[in-house]
Amino acid sequence: MKKAALHNLGCKVNGYETEAMQEMLTKHGYEIVPFQEKADLYIVNTCTVTNMADRKSRQMLHRARKKNPEAVVVACGCYVQAKQGELDESVDIVIGNNRKKDLIEILKSYEDMQPRREEDAARQDHQGEEPADTRNRRRELIDISRVREYEEMELSSAAEHTRAYVKVQDGCNQFCSYCIIPYARGRVRSRSRDSVVREVRQLSGNGYKEVVLTGIHLSSYGIDTGDSLLGLIAAVHEIPGIRRIRLGSLEPGIITEEFAGAIAKLPRVCPHFHLSLQSGCDATLKRMNRRYTSKEYEEKCALLRRFYDRPALTTDVIVGFPGETWEEFAQSKEFIDRMDFYETHVFKYSKRTGTKAAGMENQVAEDIKNARSSELIALGERKRASYEETLIGTVQEVLIEEEIRRGTDWYQVGHTREYVKVGQKMSENRVNEIVNVEIKNRLQIIH
Repeated sequence: MKKAALHNLGCKVNGYETEAMQEMLTKHGYEIVPFQEKADLYIVNTCTVTNMADRKSRQMLHRARKKNPEAVVVACGCYVQAKQGELDESVDIVIGNNRKKDLIEILKSYEDMQPRREEDAARQDHQGEEPADTRNRRRELIDISRVREYEEMELSSAAEHTRAYVKVQDGCNQFCSYCIIPYARGRVRSRSRDSVVREVRQLSGNGYKEVVLTGIHLSSYGIDTGDSLLGLIAAVHEIPGIRRIRLGSLEPGIITEEFAGAIAKLPRVCPHFHLSLQSGCDATLKRMNRRYTSKEYEEKCALLRRFYDRPALTTDVIVGFPGETWEEFAQSKEFIDRMDFYETHVFKYSKRTGTKAAGMENQVAEDIKNARSSELIALGERKRASYEETLIGTVQEVLIEEEIRRGTDWYQVGHTREYVKVGQKMSENRVNEIVNVEIKNRLQIIH
């Protein structure tokens, strides 16, 4: 039996696709082993959202080749789609986005080509010629900007045994000035509602109680097919066995009175919303091409807080965007402070070749980015602690996800509906059950 090892980099969409490829390999007779072990096949699902992601993608590909020089090394995903010219000979097969579903077919074709290459090399060596490289390298890349079909992949189980991420959408039409993803993922492509419902039914039948609907630009779901994210959520809500529905990152524009009011009437939708902000300064938002103002964003958060009692609102923020002055940063920080997010994910601006922002004047120095990042991270930690304090003395519904032993005691650990991780000492295993947990002190909240 051949051994395969997979490594995922990047977002939850990448994670879903990596698990789907792993399931394909298992069905076709591969034994899945940890990436650090010797394998016959290595697959790295790459990311290109930042320079660091590019570097990690290259490092993991080189690590695979070093682990077993004779293995077949496959690079797939966003980095290879956007930066295909940077790949070296350590990679045997390159699979771009919207071709991962064809993994098994591509591997078979590659294997069929190998004997022919080896015969050619042997003949050249016999004739006194310099033998050709016996490795057959294959590239499966398409013009992703022209693709309009959703890449059908699905899962019957997931790496997490209680929560499953379900990819429902791919691509992005927004073209924020700093972002390379539309060039790596292409335009918006939505999965059919029937396909999503079928997969969630299967996951429910396999015992999953919580699903997370995710996509590259989730808020755009259905704009290409005449469907809507609200309609999809309502359909998933009707599936027996699913107790919780979470939503991936949303754009502020989708939060309307109608949307917020409708999902608030669906009790399985968790009050945990990730609304991408990027900056609290209007001038910076305009340069980013984010298509909303800080005032409009604040109104969207207010809507959610009107329909939900203490919802957990989380966000992303970029510091050091080209042209961001100390005054603009101060405006952004003041806005973030006022919004009282549960969690703020802070990113330092990463220059991506091919984007509009890469050519902007007044690029911010790294030391300034570091300083601003540290300020917002510290602010975010204070806000998180403040939100968690409001849970002390309350009873929360927790989906138990794992059992941890500490000394002679067993602790059950899981997440509340707001996605706060908590633990409680229990005498029996309650994994994959939803239980009521009284949060008596901060020691029960786990980071």
